[in-house]
Amino acid sequence: MTIPIPSDERRLHLRRMKAVAGGLLLLAAAVFVISVTVGDDHGGWGYVRAGAEASMVGGLADWFAVTALFRHPLGLPIPHTAIIPRKKDQIGAALANFVQQNFLSVEVVSERLAQLRLPLRAGEWLTDAVHARQVADELGAALAGAVGLLRDEDLRTAVTSAVDRRLHEWHVAPVLSRVIDAVAESGQHQVALTAGLKGLMRFLDDNQDVFRQRLQQESPAWVPAWVDDRVFTRAFLGVQSFLADVAGQGEHELRRQFDARLRDYAEQLRTDPLAAAKVEAFKVQLLERPDVRDWISGLWTPVRDALLASSADPASDIHRAVVTLTMRLGAALVTDDEVRGKADSLLDRVVEHLLTRYSADVAGLISSTVERWDAADTGRRIEIQVGRDLQWIRVNGTVVGAIVGLVIYAVSQLL
Repeated sequence: MTIPIPSDERRLHLRRMKAVAGGLLLLAAAVFVISVTVGDDHGGWGYVRAGAEASMVGGLADWFAVTALFRHPLGLPIPHTAIIPRKKDQIGAALANFVQQNFLSVEVVSERLAQLRLPLRAGEWLTDAVHARQVADELGAALAGAVGLLRDEDLRTAVTSAVDRRLHEWHVAPVLSRVIDAVAESGQHQVALTAGLKGLMRFLDDNQDVFRQRLQQESPAWVPAWVDDRVFTRAFLGVQSFLADVAGQGEHELRRQFDARLRDYAEQLRTDPLAAAKVEAFKVQLLERPDVRDWISGLWTPVRDALLASSADPASDIHRAVVTLTMRLGAALVTDDEVRGKADSLLDRVVEHLLTRYSADVAGLISSTVERWDAADTGRRIEIQVGRDLQWIRVNGTVVGAIVGLVIYAVSQLL
């Protein structure tokens, strides 16, 4: 594996800088040859020769140093050359360690996050209605994508199992006792009793003939029919009159007993384990019924359809609710220091957790990636990336060598 190919522009710049550095070295060599062949080492010629000679030495030494970073100079296997190709794995490990220690530390990242003030900036962004709608759209698209990726049968099974488990874990008795208390306090149980009594009266009236025939069938044969009629009429009217009295009298004794028994049952559900156990057993029996289980297993389909339809419809209640909640969250992050402080604290904990657990993995990614690079190709491509600047070392070596040579020659002449 190799690193990405550098651009042609970098290649061109490198070639130009190599030409400049090489040209200066050739210029120094030419001056040296002229000073040797034409000059007599007296007067100014001595300075020219000394400067050119030192310039060549400096240029050649820096050429060797720069070249030795990336390859063997002149292809000769000189020790301690081609440093980058030979040491690329160590360089990768050092780079990974450097990044981990200096860029992926909790202190460095936390300080930078504090400067960025991300919760405040996020809040300002979220308070914009356009951005809030974008968030709602993205959440809807993510939801639709997640539903599309997962198998419908798996989701149905998961939802069914979750609902069934929660219903089995749900304790009915405490909830039922509170519901009964609320109904009793509101008086709705008396309303329900009145409705039930009136319904029973209508039922008896509508089926009066049926009850009369039943009495006739059960009555001894020697009892005259007119006796049966009188008995049935008195009994029927008595029952209807009693039901009418209870239904019409708000303070009837039966109503008081009904209220007392209902409240007593609510108290039993809270205090009597046996009463609570009976309710729980009834719940389990109900949940184990095939028709109830079929209903639970079919819950996912309408829920899925509703979610997908709502997520795709900008005018749906769910979409509008998400937009509203998003804008409220943004406003809270902007105006509420406590909310913003909690967001900062949460962000710090998340960053600390991620860096503590995964910074070594990021560093390992860097070192392992460098290890997979081809050694020779790595040296060549790194040279293309940074070699242009390194050629200035050769230029400076050639120029500084000439200056040093002149100074040394001048000092020798003075001495």
